[in-house]
Amino acid sequence: MSDSADDGLVPGTDIPFESLPKVSLHDHLDGGLRPATIIELADEIGFELPATDADDLGDWFEESADSGSLPDYLATFDVTLGVMQTREGLTRVAREFVQDLAADGVVYGEVRWAPEQHLQRGLTLDEVVEAVQAGLEQGVDDVHAEGQTIRVGQLITAMRHAGRGLEIAELAVRHRDRGAVGFDIAGAELGFPPANQLAAFDYLAHHLFPTTVHAGEADGLDSIRGALFHGRALRLGHGVRLAEDVTIERQDDDNTYVSLGVLAQWVKDREIALELSPSSNLQTGAIAQWGDELVDHPFDLLYQLGFRVTVNPDNRLMSNTTISRELALLTETFAYDLDDLETFQLNAAAASFLPLEDREDLADAISDAFDEL
Repeated sequence: MSDSADDGLVPGTDIPFESLPKVSLHDHLDGGLRPATIIELADEIGFELPATDADDLGDWFEESADSGSLPDYLATFDVTLGVMQTREGLTRVAREFVQDLAADGVVYGEVRWAPEQHLQRGLTLDEVVEAVQAGLEQGVDDVHAEGQTIRVGQLITAMRHAGRGLEIAELAVRHRDRGAVGFDIAGAELGFPPANQLAAFDYLAHHLFPTTVHAGEADGLDSIRGALFHGRALRLGHGVRLAEDVTIERQDDDNTYVSLGVLAQWVKDREIALELSPSSNLQTGAIAQWGDELVDHPFDLLYQLGFRVTVNPDNRLMSNTTISRELALLTETFAYDLDDLETFQLNAAAASFLPLEDREDLADAISDAFDEL
């Protein structure tokens, strides 16, 4: 990283990345725990950890997740899920999650998680959703007490391999007025297409409940097609492999000439947001066909072509990251400026699952804050 990025400042300014107002669309609750909290919760329930020092445990998560494989990356969640099986554990994790978002400058966040993974100690699906909502609300109160502003919502997620999609979709709709703002499917993408959850997506469409679908991360264009057709996705979780439908025809010293396939053109024309997570995409090998460094990530290509790109951490613990760090890495790699950083946040605000008027208010607040920098 450059000196400016190392200092946490937007290059050429004295503005910390953390001070920029941000919108977080792709951030997993079970991927954002504090290592110290994991240790305390594990001690309370007798759960064995790979390390009992907070720094060592944080290093273990990052090193284990940096595997080049999505299934191996997902294996690290056995630990975080292990300490998120009680009402008290879920509420504490959710509360701290909001506090940490606010510390990174997030003013609106959608928190995704899979309730079906938190039933090992006898809680029901509704009880775990209520426990998380209680923590989120406590976190919001904490942030407001510090004089900051934040708003959060739950993205209720079904695990695509587990076959409970309809049940989880019903759960999401049941809680739509109590914190749930959208639905997602996650987990092993390859071999578990959105079509497998068609009953869930039909139910959600019938009840006019918005969806975002993990697609174009561990699988390619067919997965994205399935997310759009079967899942009726309004956003693509990652979606980075949409770049497979972009053909570079020729390049010269000043320009790159490309053509878009039908799928890429559709996503662009309809401004379907891509929930890109650069560090995570490197760790899981999602961009392996283009390279193994951030400069190889098709983020900038998609941005320059006019796609609605957004910047997300995915899993802050596993990637040892925040949105501020992702913005710093992208800025250092692709020479972005404040206007670009504002565009990423406005893209995310427009793609959020807030009501239209609230999205417009959020965009205005972001623009006003950037104007004051």
